[in-house]
Amino acid sequence: MAFKKSLLYRFSGVGRLPVPYALTFAAEGVVLSDEGLKGSRTIRNFHRPGEYSSYRKTAMIASIVVTNKRLAAYNGNNPIIDVEFADERLHQIAFSVEPNGALLAAFDASLFHDDWSGQIEYRFKTNLAQQFVDHIRQKLRKQ
Repeated sequence: MAFKKSLLYRFSGVGRLPVPYALTFAAEGVVLSDEGLKGSRTIRNFHRPGEYSSYRKTAMIASIVVTNKRLAAYNGNNPIIDVEFADERLHQIAFSVEPNGALLAAFDASLFHDDWSGQIEYRFKTNLAQQFVDHIRQKLRKQ
């Protein structure tokens, strides 16, 4: 399935890698990158201070990059995943390609925040989903 870029990305650039981070990634050596992706964040049995939800799905316009050093993803300018390949937590994120071709990154909310619980799932509608999964798995095997 071929995915189209978000209209907001095509007309105003929403969903680009934030410039300060893009410069860092370029210095690290970009292996794979995609921007202006339609996607979603799904939370299940989620709890953090001041917030609880048994289920919620919200849309996002995202970007994702794999460098020689890290995996990073952004919802607009906000980092949602930024983990170096040397970080053991990256092994606890389940990456897969869904039947519709989207990239899925699923993990326990406590992985990055001690006072959070539940499940977080990020979906990125990218035509490069399988390539992202392959690169991430290859980098993790080398660690």
